[in-house]
Amino acid sequence: MTERQVPGWVKEHIGRYLDSNGEDGHIWNGVPTLLLTTTGRRTGKSRTTPLIYGKVEGEEKYVIVASRGGATHHPSWYLNLVETPAVQLRVGADCFDATAHTASAEEKPALWTLMADIWPAYNDYQAKTAREIPVVVLKRA
Repeated sequence: MTERQVPGWVKEHIGRYLDSNGEDGHIWNGVPTLLLTTTGRRTGKSRTTPLIYGKVEGEEKYVIVASRGGATHHPSWYLNLVETPAVQLRVGADCFDATAHTASAEEKPALWTLMADIWPAYNDYQAKTAREIPVVVLKRA
């Protein structure tokens, strides 16, 4: 995704999140969001995306869903982290490096339930696409 393809509301969300050190933007539409920074697989440039997240209880693991609203193609950020799984996260005021992996078939059901409880529309997104929507686990490095 090039800079000009990033919707204005996304740029605004990222700006508020960064300017307020996570106080404004961490909660969006009643759900928690983090900022994921990946390395562009073609450009090598850093790309930041705000995403809804869940946390694995008792662990330093965060969970995100590569839904793209149920589109037929994976989001760019997901393709970037598959290529380069070393990412940076901002969760509220906490900034840290993390390693990403796509949830295995064994991990996914429980993680999907966790995320659909936070954002029920994920079930609708999966129903409208033939693409299997990946769930990603982000572990603090």
